[in-house]
Amino acid sequence: MSAPTPFPGGPELFRLGTEVAHLNHGSFGAVPVPVVEAHRRLLAESHADPDAFFLGVPDRIAEARHRVAAHLGADPEGIAFTANATEGANLALDALRLEPDDEVLVTDHGYGTVVAAAARRARVTTAVLDPALADEDAVRKAVLAAVTSRTKVALLDQISSPTARPIAGPQLLAELAERGVTTVVDGAHAPGMLADPLAGRPDFWFGNLHKWGYAPPGSAVLAVAAPHRDRVRPPVPSWEDHRGFPRAVEYRATADYTGWLAAPEGLDLLADLGAERVRAHNSALAAHGAELLARLPGLTPLPADEALAMRALRLPSGLARTQEEAAALREEIAARLGCRILVWAWPGGGGIRVCGQIYNRPEEYERLVAGLGPLLDGR
Repeated sequence: MSAPTPFPGGPELFRLGTEVAHLNHGSFGAVPVPVVEAHRRLLAESHADPDAFFLGVPDRIAEARHRVAAHLGADPEGIAFTANATEGANLALDALRLEPDDEVLVTDHGYGTVVAAAARRARVTTAVLDPALADEDAVRKAVLAAVTSRTKVALLDQISSPTARPIAGPQLLAELAERGVTTVVDGAHAPGMLADPLAGRPDFWFGNLHKWGYAPPGSAVLAVAAPHRDRVRPPVPSWEDHRGFPRAVEYRATADYTGWLAAPEGLDLLADLGAERVRAHNSALAAHGAELLARLPGLTPLPADEALAMRALRLPSGLARTQEEAAALREEIAARLGCRILVWAWPGGGGIRVCGQIYNRPEEYERLVAGLGPLLDGR
C-alpha cells in the first residue's frame, strides 16, 4: 500500500507540538485552531459580563444542541450535552432504574469506567469476544449467545476503544430489541468518524464530540429514544429542572458552558473540509500505519473495518498483560520514540492502537515502526 497523500492544510489547522508524533487522536482528540479561537471568544464574553452570559446560557445551549443534532442526524429534543461519554452512560443507567439482580450484558472490550458504572447498579455478565473474531457478524453471534432470560440491558460499544472493532451494529441492536433487551450504546468514537453515528437507533446512545468531532474537551451528547426521556434526571437539581430532558440535564448553574457552545464549530469545520474526504483520508492513513507495523516480528493486525480511522494490533505474548504494564509500555514509547499511541491490556498479552487524522503524516508512522522494533526486541 502506498502512503496516502497528506491532507492539504491539515497540520496547520492544529497547534500540536512537533517533537511528538500524535498517533492517538482517538483518546483525547485535538482541537483545530478555528474552534480554539471560537472557544476563546466565548470565554472572554463570559468574563466580560457574567450576568448577561449566564442568564442567557440555557437558550444558547439549546441553539448549539440544535446545530449538533443536525450534523448527527438526531432529534434536537432527544439529545443533551454531557461532559463525556462516561457521564452519558451514568445518566442512561440511572434512567433505567435497575435493581441489583437485574442483568446488564457487556463485553470484555467495553470501556472500563462505563462497565464499572453498570456494575455499581446491577449484575453484570460479560460476553467474551476474541479480538481475532473475523468480522462484525461473528461479533454479533457471540453477543447474542451471551443473552439470557435475565438480560434486561445490553451496554455495548459502537466501536470498541482498544481494539477498534464495530460491535453494536444495526442488525445486532434490532435482534436485541426483538428479545426485549434495552439497548445502551457507547458511541464514544462515532461522532465525526461515522456518517450515521446513530445507526440502529438504540434506546440510549452517548458519544464524545471532542474526539473526531473537533470540539473542545468536555463535550459529548446523550441521545435518548422518546419513550425513555421523561426518566432521565440530572443528579443535581437546577433552575431548569421543570423543563425536563434535555434542558434539565444540561443546565448546571455557574458551570463553564463555553466548550459546549463552541462544539458545533468543530462539526461545522468537518463539514467545510468535506466530512467524507476527511474520513477517507484518516482511514487510509491508519491502515497505512497498521500495514507498516504489521511488518515487525510479533505484531499481529486485528481484523479491521475499512471505514474507521483506528487500527489495532496484538503485541507479542507476555507484553501489556495488565493496565500497569500497558501504561508503562505506552510511556516508554512516548519517552524513547517521541510517539503517542494507545497500548491496551489483555490477559496473556495486549496490543497497540494507532489512529489517523488530517494532521498526521506517513513519516510519523515510519518513525514509530523504526523505533518500536528495537524497543520490543529488547524485552
